[in-house]
Amino acid sequence: MTYEAEVQFKFDATFTPTYGSSSWTDDDFIPEEHYLITAPAADLNAKQYFKLFEKFLLCVGMDPVSIRSGAMSLVFNDYVREDDQRKVCKEYELTMDEDLDKKFKEWVERDEDVKRLQEEIETARKFADSANGVV
Repeated sequence: MTYEAEVQFKFDATFTPTYGSSSWTDDDFIPEEHYLITAPAADLNAKQYFKLFEKFLLCVGMDPVSIRSGAMSLVFNDYVREDDQRKVCKEYELTMDEDLDKKFKEWVERDEDVKRLQEEIETARKFADSANGVV
């Protein structure tokens, strides 16, 4: 059995100028735009669909930052369970705001451990130097 599928994103835009204005002659303006993006869809995974949709949104003039923000809003909103959000955080090594205090305390403890180890190493060096007659 053969299965074939295709996904399409289509965008059509036209502009009717206001007569008497100079916007019609602006070199940066295109009075009519038509985009059709197609892709084989039989074996696309979710990430590939999002990549395809990202290309479509870029094509119609969306800002990359807005696109990423929109994608993140699918995960980080009040309608998604916290444990699902945490799975995404773990996958992408992100820290949720409510976990920052705990993270900060871990960093402080780690910094204190590093400082303590550096002091121990320095003490050991001084002891070794004095045992070897180095002043």
